[in-house]
Amino acid sequence: MAGIAVIGAGMGAMAAAARLAVAGRRVTVLERGDTYGGALRRYARDGFAFDTGPGLLHLPAVYRDLFVKTGREPLEECVELRRVDPDARHVFADGTAVTLPGFSHGGVRAALDEALGAGAGQRWSDLLGRARTAWDATRRPLLEEPSRPGDGGPTPDPYPASRRRGLLRRRPPTLAEVAEDELRDPRLAALLGGFARSYGLDPAEAPASAAVLAYLEQTFGTWYVGGGMRELARALHDRCVARGVEFRFGAEVARVREADGRATGAELADGEVLDADAVVAPGRADAHAPGARARFTVLLALDGPRPAGEPHRTLLHGPDRLVTVLRPDDPALVPDAGHEAVVLTAVVPAGPVAEPERLADTLVAAADAAGLDLGSRVRWREVRTPLDHAAATHAPGGAVPPPVLAGGGGAWRREANLGSPRGMYRAGGWAHPGGGTAHAGMSGALAAGLLLEGDDWRGSR
Repeated sequence: MAGIAVIGAGMGAMAAAARLAVAGRRVTVLERGDTYGGALRRYARDGFAFDTGPGLLHLPAVYRDLFVKTGREPLEECVELRRVDPDARHVFADGTAVTLPGFSHGGVRAALDEALGAGAGQRWSDLLGRARTAWDATRRPLLEEPSRPGDGGPTPDPYPASRRRGLLRRRPPTLAEVAEDELRDPRLAALLGGFARSYGLDPAEAPASAAVLAYLEQTFGTWYVGGGMRELARALHDRCVARGVEFRFGAEVARVREADGRATGAELADGEVLDADAVVAPGRADAHAPGARARFTVLLALDGPRPAGEPHRTLLHGPDRLVTVLRPDDPALVPDAGHEAVVLTAVVPAGPVAEPERLADTLVAAADAAGLDLGSRVRWREVRTPLDHAAATHAPGGAVPPPVLAGGGGAWRREANLGSPRGMYRAGGWAHPGGGTAHAGMSGALAAGLLLEGDDWRGSR
């Protein structure tokens, strides 16, 4: 048999490759860049190290399952996983701040009541209860079952939005409208919108079902990988190699070869032809897809130690943007205990950024205005624009895909895992079930399942 060609070495592609290899298939990964991991990259300088893509992990069960099914060593023996608790400090536009605990709905209710007033916690809890209804309705069809072209058509938005007296909408509400109707506090609305904005979604455009993102994080928690998220990519690459996957870097695929209506291999840019029984390829990236945005990141090498008790994550809810501040307490990221490595991130449109240094100044100033005292401690900084992300990942304009969502007439779907022609399968953030590190891992499982079990496979039970 000719084996399987996997195009790209992102997290979805490697998740598929590991599963295919452990099933006895010969797998070759063709990556046009010089390394693996997709968006999970690292920048290192002068003893400092930073994640330049996602800095935290949600739904670690996706990778626990992958490592259990592809080898003897579980995920926790390959990387260090830490629960992030408290989950985050939120600073709102009016200066109000609240620190929310992780893994405790009751603790979140109490914290919101104390910071925002009696009843705030219950309104938030009631909304999460409705978000759970949406999660229960969409978890399997949108996350655990593979997608096929035209499969089932658009999925209706299952979020059971409550209706305020006298209010009748002629269409399903957006996430922003749900926040206005049900939370009745601009700070709670910013809190809900922040969960969507962190994925690049605009609450004014996202369907109400995007409330599941808040439910997921507050139910299943947020996790940090010791040494940074790049360590997760390293561990998955190592698992692939241990299972016999061959990696070829600097191997740009010019086109997928076809014969008799079936994918038969890949032709490289240098003219080399690699025969294959099937091809796993990324979904087609689209910088203009609904919800597609890009990351603007400022890496700060700071003099002075990380302040004791400082939350790992602070979210600054400004009037026009969300700024995420990550301050991991990890000695692997700094030259010594007298320094700190901090990452500031804002979501921006894909493509060039006008005056990136000025925008970086704005993000640092926002952090300082929230009392974080970063600007006076900067030893040096590195600014990473969407075009830097594009150069590393080849995504157009540095666009980052959002996760798949129900509603919106199907606009929030991604490319199907079962591709065309026959023998073509899709994995990665631009394929079903969309963007995010956990979702990319799911896409690899779905593509591998279809390839191994047949095109009628409905997902693991």
